[in-house]
Amino acid sequence: MPKSKFVRSKGILLIVIGSILWGATGPMMEWVLNNTSLSVSFFLTVRLLTAGLCILFFLLITGNKIFLIWKDISWLKQLVIFGVLGMLGVQYTFVAAIDASNATIATLLQFLGPVYIILFLSWKNKMFPPKYQVIGIIGTLLGLFLLLTNANVSILLISREALLWGLAVGVAFSIYTVYPARLMKEWGVLVIVGWGMLIGGVVLALVTQIWKTDEWIHLAAYPINFIVVIIILIGTIAFILFLSSMKYITAVETSILSSIEPLTAMIISVFWFSQILGVWQYIGVIIMLLFVTWLSVAGDIKWIRKRKG
Repeated sequence: MPKSKFVRSKGILLIVIGSILWGATGPMMEWVLNNTSLSVSFFLTVRLLTAGLCILFFLLITGNKIFLIWKDISWLKQLVIFGVLGMLGVQYTFVAAIDASNATIATLLQFLGPVYIILFLSWKNKMFPPKYQVIGIIGTLLGLFLLLTNANVSILLISREALLWGLAVGVAFSIYTVYPARLMKEWGVLVIVGWGMLIGGVVLALVTQIWKTDEWIHLAAYPINFIVVIIILIGTIAFILFLSSMKYITAVETSILSSIEPLTAMIISVFWFSQILGVWQYIGVIIMLLFVTWLSVAGDIKWIRKRKG
């Protein structure tokens, strides 16, 4: 297998595993929010600060110079923008959408991100998206529609708040996907993820004045503390794998392949919350799998033709 093709396969593997892990965190966060009095802001502040500090501490004890990026104003500005608009933006809107609806709906609405990215890149490059991407996006969104409605628009019963947060997730997800590419290439994925989480957590803590809340006591209760730790752990790994994949495949491919997230969230919700799926929803799952596979295969064929040419 040619090295470049192997690298692309590595990127696909990273995003698939990362998407499965991130999709799994949705139902867990839904359970925490539904079974405790923890607020979205408090939960996210704890999650971002803990994960960010752990990553940076690991890098520090392994000899990485994590503070160098702070000495360059240009890079520092980009890091802060990513931490606030990208990292904090995507996490807050995602958890808020879960709180306003449920994990499956929030993850499905997040999938609007690839559409924003394709439109942005097409506008930036002043060219229409490749035909295979258009077909893939339409087909995958059709699958998502069936999953969400069971082919009956009248049962799309989500609140205006949930819809707004869901649309915001898509915008934040597109920023989170595209924006940090140069940062990661220059400084590495772990450094950017670690600082991004810490910056996002500090900003949220200052805005909400977390030191004044009485929610800390809830973290001492089992199994809440155990599940929160698991969410922080696998969620952090998911973020790292997702951003790492950007080194090997395009932003559009990464975002489209992340459609595995809603499938994971839905499957876990079926077993955990006993959600019953309709026939058209299962058809939606099949359609999504087919078109995600189509996107990957079509992109691979395109790569082979360009190499031969």
